Amino acid sequence: MRLDRLKTFAPSLPHATFVKQWGENLVFKIGGKMFLIVSLDGETIEGCAFKCTPADYARLTGEVDGVIPARYNMLKSHWVQLEDPEALAETQFKEQVRIAYDLVKAKLPKKLQAELA
Repeated sequence: MRLDRLKTFAPSLPHATFVKQWGENLVFKIGGKMFLIVSLDGETIEGCAFKCTPADYARLTGEVDGVIPARYNMLKSHWVQLEDPEALAETQFKEQVRIAYDLVKAKLPKKLQAELA
């Protein structure tokens, strides 16, 4: 996926925001919680990581070349890392970003979910 399309799609999800964090990374959030991290090399996507369901985690890391378990403490919370930004077709990537967004939103405190509704 191209960076310009990603910068249009991900923030279009209701109440999604993004910030530049940890150097050259765009961190997309809902309610202050991350659902997608995009590593940049200038204006090019170098890689990204996102939250997924346990089933998607197993499928993506087991069957898709260029998709590995995310580093650090994200491993235990079902985050994957795309080493190759082209590992997923754009439609698949958008679907996974939407799932990541929904998973994180569902874990927000009920009061915050109500405020965002």
